Amino acid sequence: MSEKLYTVGKIVNTHGIRGELKIVPQTDFPEERFAKGSQLLFVEEEKNIRIPVTVASSRYHKGMYVVLFQGFTNINEVEKYKGWLLKVEEKYLGDLEEDEFYHHEILGCKVVTDEGQELGTITEILSPGANDVWVVKPKSGKELLLPYIDEVVLDVDVEQKLVTVHIIEGLLD
Repeated sequence: MSEKLYTVGKIVNTHGIRGELKIVPQTDFPEERFAKGSQLLFVEEEKNIRIPVTVASSRYHKGMYVVLFQGFTNINEVEKYKGWLLKVEEKYLGDLEEDEFYHHEILGCKVVTDEGQELGTITEILSPGANDVWVVKPKSGKELLLPYIDEVVLDVDVEQKLVTVHIIEGLLD
């Protein structure tokens, strides 16, 4: 059985002539994922092609990461990977602190209040600033925005896919 893969970015273009690629990050931990020595995969999903690669260097530039992978030194060697995804194998996901979670663990969780009211399912995670905001889609009506702060999120059970929250004043208005 093949290892589960998680998307960490999309290859959108080449950068310069020395084989660097521009990557739009799609990961909770870009500094870690694009660090020198990080083991990733170029993935072309339609043809199911996977090419193991190792980060040689990377830098953040205008909302993207410019990454050079070991073994590639020329624009002609990397041009064909434009549009491919960059993925990481599950075994390379690091252990997290107690109240840290990977996005894939949170998405799809059912949200209930500490009074037992079901609010909906987490469909998206926004990162607007100081804290993440979890978008909750109820069975009907408009989406709720829950700030990921201690006063609101009381418990996250990733095994049961259940999040318990406390509704503070003004949250549901």
